[in-house]
Amino acid sequence: MKILFVHQNFPGQFPHLAPALAARGHQVLALTDEKNQRPSPVPTLRYKTPEPVETSSAFGRSYAGHAERGYLAARGARAMRDRHGFTPDLIIGHTGWGETLFLQEIWAKAKLLVYAELLYRTRGHDVGFDPEFQADNDESRMMALARSAHLIQGIVQADAAISPTRYQADSFPPALRGKITVIHDGIDTARVRPNPAASLTLPGGQVLRAGDEVLSYVSRSLEPYRGFHIFMRALPDVLAARPQAQVVVVGAEGVSYGSAPREGGSWKARMLAELGDRLDLSRVHFLGRVPYPDYLSLIQLARVHCYLTYPFVLSWSLTEALAAGGYVVASDTEPVRELIRDGDNGRLVPFFDIPALSAALIQGLEGDPEADRLRAAARQTILDGYDLHRHSLPRQIAWVESFAPMG
Repeated sequence: MKILFVHQNFPGQFPHLAPALAARGHQVLALTDEKNQRPSPVPTLRYKTPEPVETSSAFGRSYAGHAERGYLAARGARAMRDRHGFTPDLIIGHTGWGETLFLQEIWAKAKLLVYAELLYRTRGHDVGFDPEFQADNDESRMMALARSAHLIQGIVQADAAISPTRYQADSFPPALRGKITVIHDGIDTARVRPNPAASLTLPGGQVLRAGDEVLSYVSRSLEPYRGFHIFMRALPDVLAARPQAQVVVVGAEGVSYGSAPREGGSWKARMLAELGDRLDLSRVHFLGRVPYPDYLSLIQLARVHCYLTYPFVLSWSLTEALAAGGYVVASDTEPVRELIRDGDNGRLVPFFDIPALSAALIQGLEGDPEADRLRAAARQTILDGYDLHRHSLPRQIAWVESFAPMG
């Protein structure tokens, strides 16, 4: 087949699937934003980066911006068709940025498969979940609907969709859910595995090793969506109870999913100001974003890994921490419960219960007698259902190839 991947940050969710399909003899190309600097495993063409779209209403801004990106992606697709004679049998894209919206107007006979990551919902998910920072009113719910318009259109147009977890698939309404197949992106468990020799050198020169009393926290950005405020508020009691503990925090100071503090600045700055001298900063190490090998070493050597999230997209860091045999203390929120069963392969605490979180972290740091069993079960969870080469990639390939043209 001729297969075109479309993703503004390619390879995005497809770093394994695209080259695997090429290795099976398919002609695989990618179409991406001209400013995307990520290395591509397949030949790549680029479309023009859209300019910011201004509208009179915030409610229309999301769709207008995503439609503009969709138009520019379609212009790039038209050039592929008219100048280079390329007509794909399959288009595989992510609905998140509107890139797939107009592609079937360029290639009417191509099958369209989409990655359905999440649909914003007005109730029961992230909207209004955290009343400290989120308004739960008519306007916030209407904004969630406005932000969902291009996502709904994207899956309605698609011939089929894939979603990484059942929670994320179930965010879509029943009328659309029948199009979605749940297949996780997959974890390379040969690389992400326990490593008793793991070590990490901190910027000041201190070396942390497996076996040390280390608490890790990882998020793309340090923000409430990933429970950063809850984690920080739990630290004073943890550090007081465990005087040898070292805390390593990985993540940028901006925001990826939510909003910046109303008063300006970053959530890190806000939490440091709130906690003041209650926090022993000589033992809390903020590393920002780090190279993948350093991140991997951290989750391998940590005695406890903390993962917190609103009801939202599940992070790769959780599945990788489990694959590394991590002792994970996580929030008892719906996306997490799909992977972690409290007392079976990790520890769950209510998202807003700061004393419970502190107690669970302290228990793990001081030496939970169940730690070895929980660590082994954590890794087994990934081996049994999320392993890249045993489960995810073969299922993804079979799913894609099931849409091969007949005859």
